[in-house]
Amino acid sequence: MFEVFRKEVEWAGRKLVLETGKIARQADGAVMATYGGTTVLAAVVFEKKPKPGLDFFPLTVNYQEKAFAAGKIPGGFFKREGRPSEKEILTSRLIDRPIRPLFHESYRNETLVVVTTLAHDLENDPDILAMIATSAALTISGVPFMGPIGGARVGYIDGEYVVNPTKVQLEKSTLDLVVAGTKEGVLMVESEAKELSEEVMLGAVMEAHRSFQPVIDAIIQLAEHCAKEPLPLTDPSEASKTVAAKLKAEMHGKLVEAFAETQKQARQAKIGAVKTEAKKLFEGDEAALAAFGEQFGNLEADVVRTAILDTGKRIDGRDTKTVRPIVAEVGILPRAHGSSLFTRGETQALVVATLGTGQDEQIIDALEGEYREHFMLHYNFPPYSVGEVRRMGSPGRREIGHGKLAFRALRPMLPSKDKFPYTIRIVSEITESNGSSSMATVCGGSLSLMDAGVPMERPVAGIAMGLIKEGERFAVLSDILGDEDHLG
Repeated sequence: MFEVFRKEVEWAGRKLVLETGKIARQADGAVMATYGGTTVLAAVVFEKKPKPGLDFFPLTVNYQEKAFAAGKIPGGFFKREGRPSEKEILTSRLIDRPIRPLFHESYRNETLVVVTTLAHDLENDPDILAMIATSAALTISGVPFMGPIGGARVGYIDGEYVVNPTKVQLEKSTLDLVVAGTKEGVLMVESEAKELSEEVMLGAVMEAHRSFQPVIDAIIQLAEHCAKEPLPLTDPSEASKTVAAKLKAEMHGKLVEAFAETQKQARQAKIGAVKTEAKKLFEGDEAALAAFGEQFGNLEADVVRTAILDTGKRIDGRDTKTVRPIVAEVGILPRAHGSSLFTRGETQALVVATLGTGQDEQIIDALEGEYREHFMLHYNFPPYSVGEVRRMGSPGRREIGHGKLAFRALRPMLPSKDKFPYTIRIVSEITESNGSSSMATVCGGSLSLMDAGVPMERPVAGIAMGLIKEGERFAVLSDILGDEDHLG
């Protein structure tokens, strides 16, 4: 009844097993992966035709943990898994980031990845295994995925790198680094470190990249036996080529002028006017209008990237290394325990620190068991921060992800609980945003903690970095703007 394909490989002292053909056979690709005593199932499905008019890639990644995986019954009144936990959201983002750039650029079909934790041995975190299972499922599914990818976690204990440390080992580690990449290079790095040197950090990245090469080989060998025929891709339509050529000929100079405006809102108004004018060129041509959004975005990217590479000057007039003007203030909310207003250019964060007792600790019901967290950081991104009118709801994946980014930056510098027995909560309200708001949260969080009297080991600061690369030419940008993030 089943035609099962299986691949085993020894990896960092434990056996990794990839298996397909038995479970979820109606998905386009499904792989069950086991590492140690932890098992996950990754299933991939995709629409066979793109929705007309889409100018983005509609990819959704959902990682979900089931309580039965650790022999538990869910807490709460309903005794059923409900809304995604913070861990599930962060792992979904962890998987999404390295796979998204590897889909073919002309692929616009709606794609869904669902990864489910089926067993957890309480030693091997399912997040790395989920990434590998996803890579394998995509590789055999027939979707135009230019992978596979591998991923690994690296710790640093007593001066030695440890690949895929167990939960107990990680508690003793001064590094928690996750790297994902292909055979050729690195796609994503995410880490928390206890003031490690650049040399140690770079060495950890290279150690991770070396370590997951056998995993990539195993996925390729599995795919050789059971991969489906790749989905045929259509060349860009004649309408797209015509729209691109006409936009370049008639709107390139006007876009260059619009991007010369250094103030964000004025620049956006000018770009909006150019876009409205450009759209009128194709009135009555449905095929051209369907291609317009994507091609106008491509022209914007070309204008911004070429200007930086040719002149070294950026949208707001800075060179590649200069950080925007900074104003840092503390104690601006006298009734709060600690507060700060951190402004860097057109990005601003109002950050507030509150101290509480042990009763205020957050109780987390995880697969690994229940534990308490005495440091919390909550990041909020209201629509007014970018001058938009839209519905406000509960924190989304972006808010959770950026909050965790700042949390990881600040936590290593906090005093231990026995030296400072207070529960600490930081709330960052982004009041203006033009790039690097998560790093404004780090800077403002540092200020608000010191204003609250928290004896930090050292203050922490951060900026966002960007890379623009065209062939052999490249530029590294310090303190990127929102447009540079989007178009770079």
